Amino acid sequence: MRINLKTIPKYDASLIAITLIVILTCIWIALKFSPETHSASRYSQLVYLTERSDNYDFTSITQVPQSQWSPISSPINMGMNSDVHWFSLVISPTQSTDSRYILHVDYPLLDILEVGVYSNTGRVPIAQFAGGDKQPFTLRPIGDIKPAFPLPLSEESQRVYIKVQTEGTVRLPIRIWEEKEFMSYVSGRNLALGIFFGVLVAMGVSNALLTFAARNSSFLHYAGYVLSLALTLASLHGFGYAYLWPDNTWLQSKSILIFSNATIMFAAMFTRSLLPIKEYSVILDKVTQGIGVVCALNMIFSVLLPYHVMLKISLFFVTIIVSYTVVLGLWLSFKGVAVARYFTIAWAFLLGSAMSASFDNANVIELPISSNNLLIIGGAVETLILAVILAINYSHSREDLITAQQFALEQEKQANIAKENLLEVQKRYQDDLEYKVEERTLELEITLRELSEVNQELERLNAIDPLTGVHNRRHFDKRLRSEGRRSRREQTPLSLAIVDIDHFKQINDEYGHDGGDECLIHATRVFQQLLQRPTDDLCRIGGEEFAIILPNTDLEGAHHVVESMREELAITPVMYNGERIVLTASAGVSTTIITDEEHSQVLFRHADELLYQAKSAGRNNVKFEYLQEKS
Repeated sequence: MRINLKTIPKYDASLIAITLIVILTCIWIALKFSPETHSASRYSQLVYLTERSDNYDFTSITQVPQSQWSPISSPINMGMNSDVHWFSLVISPTQSTDSRYILHVDYPLLDILEVGVYSNTGRVPIAQFAGGDKQPFTLRPIGDIKPAFPLPLSEESQRVYIKVQTEGTVRLPIRIWEEKEFMSYVSGRNLALGIFFGVLVAMGVSNALLTFAARNSSFLHYAGYVLSLALTLASLHGFGYAYLWPDNTWLQSKSILIFSNATIMFAAMFTRSLLPIKEYSVILDKVTQGIGVVCALNMIFSVLLPYHVMLKISLFFVTIIVSYTVVLGLWLSFKGVAVARYFTIAWAFLLGSAMSASFDNANVIELPISSNNLLIIGGAVETLILAVILAINYSHSREDLITAQQFALEQEKQANIAKENLLEVQKRYQDDLEYKVEERTLELEITLRELSEVNQELERLNAIDPLTGVHNRRHFDKRLRSEGRRSRREQTPLSLAIVDIDHFKQINDEYGHDGGDECLIHATRVFQQLLQRPTDDLCRIGGEEFAIILPNTDLEGAHHVVESMREELAITPVMYNGERIVLTASAGVSTTIITDEEHSQVLFRHADELLYQAKSAGRNNVKFEYLQEKS
């Protein structure tokens, strides 16, 4: 595609004017709807505590001495850190009984975000909420795109503890709103962002439709870029989790990496279709093409590798790629490609906003506005300039389109000739190929038979727990479903026991993991000796937790078997390194006749509840009960 360079300068003034208007408009919107621009905070005494392992809960955290807490100011930005962070603050008394306070965290990308609200002297939370990405969006107490939690009305100050853990950046911009004030802010912000995303989607869809009308791949690449950018920004601002995939926590954890790499991939494709890179450098054209391949691979790796690993890799690649694109535009500008000037300006805006946002997320700099809002500004300016470039490009592409069509016809003619030659060659070698296929087919059948035998052995090994030699959790899930279907089909009782070794953590702490493993092996032998029927199945489903499937067994029979196991284990100690270790076990036994596919899982949960009752009753006992029939 060629561009009439003589007609481009007349677009300079309008392009600059439109760009300035968009920049000022985006900055005004970002500042107007940023929480930091509103009234003073309604909290004080903000402190934090960091722990490498998750040792505290909302009861024990109140016992931590004040000397272990460190003061911190909002907006909180601790960079990329996977440790568990606790934050504590004191909320001022409610000013009005008609409007409660809303605790608002203006950052949606936190994996675990839990909030506990306490009275002034209380040790137990009077309210507890969760709103991280690992919880379905529909379970949030307030359905806002950013986590928000309603605080109880109180004439006295209240203390709030916040637990945060994430694989990305630990950011916690805290704001306490009155409910009416919050609703007003949310409606205005959502309106502005809704208009922004609506414009992006409209531009993406319209350019996708123009692809078929104009038969120009640039429109398709631009549409893919705009729609991917919209999805990336929607993920950053929480719109995607709120409206597009509210119950898909897996996609929420991967969406930013997937869509951001898709954005750069389509941008690379758009760059190759817009700029005459190949005319000036075949190597740079191959590099630009390789960028698209790298981004496509990053999309695949984003699904397979941990988030925090791919986030660092993607940030590195995005910085390099965007910098390369800006340098490429400058180089083509010096070569006399006038349209590259606008292209460079567009990508310079995105590079500046992306790098500033990255430094802000890494806690290198502190920006006066949200880094996500800054990305919106850079993305909006770049998208608009690229749209203008595309319009200029298309307005001067009629002649190139005719030339391309003629070239395509010639290519089609050559392809038909090549196809005819290929058919002749194919016919010549067909007989020889059929003979070789028959020979290889026989070899393949032998190989497949051998492979089938190996796969059967591998399937058996995959169902065995390597420590105890009994079946593992994978086998247990399949066997429970199978026996559930048999119980439903034959209307016979199915009993399930969940057995847990008591005080196993203390054994591990005192005798080490080797001693703990020896105890598990010993317990397995004891349990197996007391299973008389070949249909009874003992499985290890957790660290020290076992499950026993007893088909066609009533509750009394199942209780007798499990009680025998408990008694035998209690009187059969383990000898380890000359020491005598006495083991006991607690168990829950449930029996029912399965009525549908989900009923076996209900039976499992009921047996597990009975296990916890046994532990609560002092351990070393068996709780057994029929599962009530489903209505």
